[in-house]
Amino acid sequence: MQEETNDQAELYEHYNFIADKGQGLLRLDKFLSNRLEHVSRNKIQNAAKAGNILVNNHAAKPSYKVKPLDEIAVLLPYPHREFELIPENIPVNILYEDDSLIVVNKDAGMVVHPGHGNYTGTLVNALAWHLKDLPLFQKGEIRPGLVHRIDKDTSGVLVIAKTELALNKLARQFYEKTVDRSYHALVWGRFRQAEGTVTGNIGRSIRDRLKMQVFTDAESGKPAVTHYKVIEDLGYVSLVECRLETGRTHQIRVHMAHINHPVFNDERYGGNKILRGTTFSKYKQFVDDCFALLPTHALHARSLGFQHPETGQDMFFDSELPGNMQQIIEKWRNYSGKVID
Repeated sequence: MQEETNDQAELYEHYNFIADKGQGLLRLDKFLSNRLEHVSRNKIQNAAKAGNILVNNHAAKPSYKVKPLDEIAVLLPYPHREFELIPENIPVNILYEDDSLIVVNKDAGMVVHPGHGNYTGTLVNALAWHLKDLPLFQKGEIRPGLVHRIDKDTSGVLVIAKTELALNKLARQFYEKTVDRSYHALVWGRFRQAEGTVTGNIGRSIRDRLKMQVFTDAESGKPAVTHYKVIEDLGYVSLVECRLETGRTHQIRVHMAHINHPVFNDERYGGNKILRGTTFSKYKQFVDDCFALLPTHALHARSLGFQHPETGQDMFFDSELPGNMQQIIEKWRNYSGKVID
């Protein structure tokens, strides 16, 4: 089963045109609507208003007059359609909703959008049902309204657009890194410094295609920056806050493992083994009990701040840690209070 990618904002180039030498002056939205089948002029205008249509590498308005040899690129916040989306009546934990967007608190274990091996039961399948009367969710796109995503086993806050314009404007904010995102993670080990920054290009692992890795050479992978701050020292594990400058696949999990602090119970990156502590059998049993209580890795998308795509108002949402993650932290809190490392 293919795992959902990490919180990652991208704009995908769907179309690229070079105007003919004999091209007469013509509005950009008209030029594109003449060339793009099954793409409405309204969709083109919304993409342009959000800055996602480039003429000669510069954002252009719908009213821009196309000239001979102009290079025009259309960027959209989702890849090309891959297969049919099936709406499903699945409960969704909604934190906020208005005419432009919806903010949800995703449970650990739920895949965000359909992909190979996960065609049903995803958050997007659920939203396609919940928002089935909206034009954006009637087109069969695989990622309708989706501007970012988090791993299957990561819980927490996600924002989804309900209109084309909101989709494009929110995608632009993620692309330009103006969105404020924080995560809480329980990781192995104690930190020498209370806060720090992890940098290192992240790309697909050479040895295991299901994993990502940090590359030391500047030519491999994509740049990634994670800022962390220790919230609580719990002896053999630590509760940390992570803030993202970038949003690469599995970024927090990969960066924490890279500095020898894997996320607790993260099977893919080695956090599901006892990495710190004693050799006592009682301790091993304690850790195994923690693993059993929290069958997914201990990572939660705690908060999300952005500018409302219609009103421009600053929006901020946070969510409590899942109950079992809180229980694990409390268990470690009690254990560390009894044991001197």
